[in-house]
Amino acid sequence: MATAANAYEEAPPAAREAGLGVVALVVAVLVSYGWSLGFHLANTHNGLIAASWTAVGLYVVRMRPRHREGWLFVATGVVHAVMFFGRQYGLHEGPLPAASWLGWLGVWPLPLAIAGFGWMLMAFPDGRLLSRRWLGAAWAMAAVAGAMATASALWPVEYDRTGLVAPHPFDVPGAAAAARVWEYAQFSYLLFQALGTVAIVVRLRRADGDEARRMRWLVFAVVMDILILAAGLVIFGSPVPGLLGLPLVPVAAAFGILRHRLYDIDPVINKTIVVGSMLLLVTAGYVALVVGVGGLVPVEERWRSLLATAVVAVAFEPLRRRAQRLADRLVYGPRATPYEALSRLSAQLTAAPEELLDGIAATVASALGAREVVVWVGDEACMAPRAGWPQPVGRTDPAPLSDLHHGLHHGGPRWHVRPIVDQGTARGAIAVRKPPGEPLTAAEERLLTDLVAQTGLVIVQQEQAQQLQAAARRIVSAEDAARRRLERDLHDGVQLRLVTLGLELGALAEQAKASGDGLLASRAKDARAQLLEATADLRELARGLHPIVLAQDGLEAALAAVADRSAIPVRLRVSVGSRLPREIEATAYYLVSESITNAARHSAAGVVTVDVSVGGDGLRILVADDGRGGARPAAGSGLQGLADRVAALGARLELDSPAGGGTRLRTVLPCG
Repeated sequence: MATAANAYEEAPPAAREAGLGVVALVVAVLVSYGWSLGFHLANTHNGLIAASWTAVGLYVVRMRPRHREGWLFVATGVVHAVMFFGRQYGLHEGPLPAASWLGWLGVWPLPLAIAGFGWMLMAFPDGRLLSRRWLGAAWAMAAVAGAMATASALWPVEYDRTGLVAPHPFDVPGAAAAARVWEYAQFSYLLFQALGTVAIVVRLRRADGDEARRMRWLVFAVVMDILILAAGLVIFGSPVPGLLGLPLVPVAAAFGILRHRLYDIDPVINKTIVVGSMLLLVTAGYVALVVGVGGLVPVEERWRSLLATAVVAVAFEPLRRRAQRLADRLVYGPRATPYEALSRLSAQLTAAPEELLDGIAATVASALGAREVVVWVGDEACMAPRAGWPQPVGRTDPAPLSDLHHGLHHGGPRWHVRPIVDQGTARGAIAVRKPPGEPLTAAEERLLTDLVAQTGLVIVQQEQAQQLQAAARRIVSAEDAARRRLERDLHDGVQLRLVTLGLELGALAEQAKASGDGLLASRAKDARAQLLEATADLRELARGLHPIVLAQDGLEAALAAVADRSAIPVRLRVSVGSRLPREIEATAYYLVSESITNAARHSAAGVVTVDVSVGGDGLRILVADDGRGGARPAAGSGLQGLADRVAALGARLELDSPAGGGTRLRTVLPCG
């Protein structure tokens, strides 16, 4: 089959079209001439299968020449066309010329046809089997079918049930033995069909996305045809309705192969469940009332019919609503009630800011049974997608609100776009895509309006939080700039003058000593020593304001200097690689420096451990000591100041300080 498909693909377009035309013409001639020979109910299905499977298969291979499933459809249709014609010819009263041979052609390919149908089911929807094991099972089925077809071709093992007028063309010895073997071999037909059914079930359980939608088309058509067949047998005592419904299977399969994205099967299944349930309930209720009341109360038949009609009319709408809810739950899965949706939305408010809008999109999708939800944020002139469900939004250019209303519908499914407005100003929009053929109900419209209003509050809150954080960053940056300016002024101004004054006092002490004035020399020497101590204190103060080493050499060198000056031992591990943003380095420096100072002054710790490293989520900082613990951040305290400074960068300072268990400070500063 693959070789034929490759040859077809390589042929010129005219030759390809001609080849398809020849196949279509041959099948059309066989089927139409067979119908002209008479109507035989037992052979009707072969004609319907031949026409429908061949037509669908030819259409598929014309659209996708290398599609293996399409070629399986064509092969199935051609085999059934030959069988249909041969049986019609062999069933004609008053045997026609060569009726023995042509009738024979209509019988012995049956095992091959059933095995081919099973292979087609096993390979749906792309023509490929599930695994090597399934390939082995398929070839085993083909081998058994070939052996059975050979036996049927040599001996008349199938002739008794076909009713052909002409006898079998061969008279090969061993017919009795072949008949005995055939009594057991014919159960292979059930195995062929069971194998195909099991493959469909296994593939359907494994499938998701497009493959699942394709599979549902075929399964729905097969199940519906079985139900029609059963209804025909029960109501009319005839399989004709089921036979007439056979063409639905290849047509549905073609939709699953070629049009599963354009025409979704879920709304069809949904409506079928509703209509079928209502027909069953109404019929059962009507029969129960008419027969039950008639058996208990002697009432005329017309009054019983009127009573049954009235009861059915009153109960119809409540039953329909229940059936619709059942169908929605079976087809689309459980959906959140309005209360559940609003509760979930409230629960999302505690999530991290970057996850908040994704949670809102998931809540909207769950409440409305949507296939896709996108949350847009921005003003009316420019909106950008910020969150989506079931997949995160990709790179999409910003667009004005008017384009969202019109542009999303061009060349694709319909979107329901609802703007998010706060105090008359557009803050964003929510775009919802429902399953094809399923509109927004009035209740869903009201729920979506409520969810949009709540989303507006969330967006406003996020914008305010971002503004506050930006303001805090500006304050911290201004404070750092002021520290650097003050440190520079102290270093270049006051400190320089003090150093110069110290040099002059030293010179004065030397002159006094040389002149023999020991008292003056001693006082000058003491004054110079005090001046040098004051200069050292001022230098330390300036270094605490903003260390020069941090600006010149980076965070690792600055923290090493802090550890060297510490009054208690410090185990320092720093791994930051390249330079970080200025505000990140400054915050990390002050956090570590203040933590070491606090440990030395208040915790009675023996050692402090500092671990600073860059991770995927930012700059990770850990400062731990083995002191007495019990630290608590109080208003105006150093810990509270550190927490405020960290919060200005969008981070959170974690404090773990149990009494007697030391103190641990952790944070992650975002570096992006």
